[in-house]
Amino acid sequence: MREFVFALEYDPGTNPVADVLAEHPDASIRSLSYHATEDSLWRVDHAEGPPEALAALEDAYANAEYFADCLVKDDCGADCETQILDRSSDELVVYTYWDRTDVCTSVPHVALEHLGDGLLFETYREGRRYRWRIVLASDAPIHDFFDALGEEVGECTGMEMLRLTELDPDRRDDTDDDSLPTEQREALRAAVERGYYETPRRIELSALAEELGVPRSTLSYRLRRAEAALANAFVDQELSESLAAPGSETTL
Repeated sequence: MREFVFALEYDPGTNPVADVLAEHPDASIRSLSYHATEDSLWRVDHAEGPPEALAALEDAYANAEYFADCLVKDDCGADCETQILDRSSDELVVYTYWDRTDVCTSVPHVALEHLGDGLLFETYREGRRYRWRIVLASDAPIHDFFDALGEEVGECTGMEMLRLTELDPDRRDDTDDDSLPTEQREALRAAVERGYYETPRRIELSALAEELGVPRSTLSYRLRRAEAALANAFVDQELSESLAAPGSETTL
């Protein structure tokens, strides 16, 4: 299995949810559950942010012209259901469902067409940036899918391929971030989600530290320790595999 991570960047006026998130940079949305068939799509999203941002997101989700993840720029004619599952002052959980029409398309539907069944989807939205993570078979034609997706999103949505990596369950004990202390794991996850490791960076260390409510030096230390642990585990695993390979020679 592999994981393919990429991002879409919506231009102003092309996606109501992206417009709201752009107006409220302290708000974000991540998917809790995501399912798509050839004829439909349904998902559960968890939004975080100040009350005014969540109220604007509620309106965007309820907009009759907006269908979650449909890439058609005009009204696609789909029947869409939206339901608020949970609401607090700083959190919002939303369920959406729509039946696909002949003109409807979306990232999961393009993926199903080109990558086949058995896909796992995970998403994270912040500002106009919409990051997708798809877990798929190792032999799936990634480039065919990405080219087809580019034709569907058109010129008003930017696309960026972030990473394509193998998922090896035999290496999870060595490299899984669950082996890290809680503080380092949370710091690393926040850094990845907020784009600290992307090029160019979407957030600087001082800004990320302020969001997490920790001193900059503390966050820097936690990230360095986490990076060192993961790097050492990776090198140890590579060395172990090299020594275990038949006929291999390793120079130390």
